Amino acid sequence: MSLSQWTGLRTLLTPSLLNVRNVPAVSAGIQVRHIAKHWLPQFKKLRRLKVQKVKLPNFREDQDASKLSPDQIRARMKEQGMLPPRSWMERPVFVSATSSVFEAYVPPEGDGKLSALTLGGAKQSMELLSKKSKSMMAVRKIKSFEEDFSTKYFPEEAQEIYLKAHKALAEKDDDTLHQCVTELCYPLMTDDLRSCTVRWQFLKSLEPPRVVHARCTEVINKENIFSQVTVRFHTQQTLAVYDRFGRLIYGNEVVAKDVLEYVVFEKHLANVYGLWRIHEKIIPDWMPEREAGKKTYIKQKPVVEVEPVTESVVQPVTPTEGSASAAVA
Repeated sequence: MSLSQWTGLRTLLTPSLLNVRNVPAVSAGIQVRHIAKHWLPQFKKLRRLKVQKVKLPNFREDQDASKLSPDQIRARMKEQGMLPPRSWMERPVFVSATSSVFEAYVPPEGDGKLSALTLGGAKQSMELLSKKSKSMMAVRKIKSFEEDFSTKYFPEEAQEIYLKAHKALAEKDDDTLHQCVTELCYPLMTDDLRSCTVRWQFLKSLEPPRVVHARCTEVINKENIFSQVTVRFHTQQTLAVYDRFGRLIYGNEVVAKDVLEYVVFEKHLANVYGLWRIHEKIIPDWMPEREAGKKTYIKQKPVVEVEPVTESVVQPVTPTEGSASAAVA
């Protein structure tokens, strides 16, 4: 098509198909593609993500790895971001707490009731002196990892951890509670308390807390050492537990009770960032059992059975001889 023919064809199509006045490039005989860009820059990333490149597999490649050289296998795995396989499966394991109390402390019978002046109290003090040798060796082992440890000042630190843990339990602060108790003690303290409200208050210490037992043990290897220290608490507290309906199921907020407890604190000595945490509570056999809490349930409404109503047809009564004679009389 010559230039004169193209010019004539353009003149015929201009009024009907093309808007020559708004597109000056068409009138000049040059075809230009105009792409309108969005003027909002905040959606630039979203517009870019509308079209994503998909890497299609190359079916011409040989998938059999046995036919490839080691350099080709290495290059392909490096291209795909894969690590070379290993002949063994190795997973890291972190043991932050032990599963029980090793060599648990056996409280003497009548502790908290017998004084040192009585015969039973004197016998208890003599037994404690005879059992202190292993505890002294364990304390020496703890001091090799923690130089500032002292059986004289540790009960004060243990009491602060004890108060912090019970306040976190009453306020349902799980983050603080995990810092104060071990993984063994956490489910024991929070069992059946998810839908309950706890009111706990520490009043005073009847006797100063003291360390009565200490032990160290090795887990898996000789360098991984855990330590457990048992502290005796004789305190006065108030405790009240309410169910989800606001009914009192255990204790009382007004009546204070004397509480004698043997709390085991544990620390991972091999861990530089290890903390002393509550591990378990020793309950001796001679201690009286606590009253069980009252369980509350939703009372179900009685089901009333409704008998079906049957349609009865009233039949006319026919007079008998007796009724007729009574009517005549």
